[in-house]
Amino acid sequence: MTVPGDGRTRRPRPVPPTVWALPDGGEADGDGLVGLGADLAPATLVDAYRRGIFPWPHPGVPLPWFCPDPRGLLTTDTLHVSRSLRRTLRRCGWTSTVDAATPAVLTACAQRGDEGTWITDRMRTAYLQLARLGWVHSVEVWEGSELVGGIYGVQVGAVFTGESMFHHASDASKVALLALVDRFTAAGGVALDVQLQTPHLASLGAVEVPRAAFLELLAEHRDNVVRMPVHREPVSRLASRFRTTATGSAHLPA
Repeated sequence: MTVPGDGRTRRPRPVPPTVWALPDGGEADGDGLVGLGADLAPATLVDAYRRGIFPWPHPGVPLPWFCPDPRGLLTTDTLHVSRSLRRTLRRCGWTSTVDAATPAVLTACAQRGDEGTWITDRMRTAYLQLARLGWVHSVEVWEGSELVGGIYGVQVGAVFTGESMFHHASDASKVALLALVDRFTAAGGVALDVQLQTPHLASLGAVEVPRAAFLELLAEHRDNVVRMPVHREPVSRLASRFRTTATGSAHLPA
């Protein structure tokens, strides 16, 4: 993916109005389901994420759209950096970039073996198209010239919705997540939306918030201009960039 000469992610290109009448996230049912159908055109996806909803393919049914309650969020105030992860940051010699290998990150996320994936060929094509328009971004972790981890997601203003991450080396996906939080926050981002809380994400500091609170935060910040730095930098800097508090959470120093 090409990036501007100022070394930051591109501003997203405007998309036309969607042809679908998408509901707002607050209209979801008890399971978080908003509706079925529609398509994965850029206009549809952008409108959906601005409303707090996202597609989650399920076999045998028209495309479902969700806005769960509660919603999983990760911020620098909740982030956990374990001692073992801190050692990895200091010793691994890895580097991180933004938008340097988005197609490869999406492919690796879709090929996670026994873990399975919801990233169908149709989904991968749709998100790559969004990446070309500046709405999807990826963070890559490198060992030399080898891609060992990464994460990608959809950015709507100052809210970044993480879609999937992968690792080919131990802790590499966690390092990608830290690099994303670091770069996004430094650029003015306010929250990383992880959609659904999981034990793994909870171990990293993700917390659950009421859907209404998430939608309020999204409405307040979805038009902010946030452009992350894309340059390559050593991940070892993250070991000092984040500090651990007495409760085990970590945040960026003031």
